[in-house]
Amino acid sequence: MSLKDKALNLLETALEENESLFLIDFKILNGNKIQVIIDGDNGVTVDNCIAISRAIEHNLDREEEDFSLDVMSAGITEGLVHLRQYKKNVGRTLEVQTQEEKIKGELIETTDEQITLEWKAREPKPIGKGKVTVTKRASIAYADIVKAKVVITF
Repeated sequence: MSLKDKALNLLETALEENESLFLIDFKILNGNKIQVIIDGDNGVTVDNCIAISRAIEHNLDREEEDFSLDVMSAGITEGLVHLRQYKKNVGRTLEVQTQEEKIKGELIETTDEQITLEWKAREPKPIGKGKVTVTKRASIAYADIVKAKVVITF
């Protein structure tokens, strides 16, 4: 069994032990550098990263194959790639890019097929001069999302 297969099996077992955590990315880079990026329904703590790291590192034999291991949480500036990431960010502002447009709005709902965003926009009054603020809503299928990320406000 290759280093990648062994590490991936150990990772899957460790994630099964903590069902609130899920895998975002797993890579083996040059020089047998194992890189694991995780996220969690309730966020990721340093202890979560340590537990995953130990579950992998303590069960691989460095005598057999030399490696290095990095376990980290998905950064807030990274795009959303997993359905569970959308669910944990309901109530936050997202910037979503589709093939046709870019929409910035509050994530108000997620289903297994799509997300729903809501935002305020200024539009011309139907009658008369001036503008009026309206609430807009869009449902976007996951398949149509090219890129999505949480908007950080200070």
